[in-house]
Amino acid sequence: MSDNPVKIYSLSTCSHCKSTKKFLSDCTILYDFVDVDLLEGEERKAILEDVKKFNPKCSFPTIIIGDKVIVGFKENEIREALGL
Repeated sequence: MSDNPVKIYSLSTCSHCKSTKKFLSDCTILYDFVDVDLLEGEERKAILEDVKKFNPKCSFPTIIIGDKVIVGFKENEIREALGL
């Protein structure tokens, strides 16, 4: 199993984002996430700039596992990146 840190940029209302978080939790993978739609002002602007560095289309979820970026809930790609 991967020791790479997992970070998710998500929306609180997005079903694909919820599925991604549930999948990682079910696999007992620790992850950090930011629900971008719950942020305001400068904090939101700064996070969106971060998301664009990984995913220029700024779509959600944007998942970073180590140096791999996965856009959307793609279970097989997530499993592969985590070494599951």
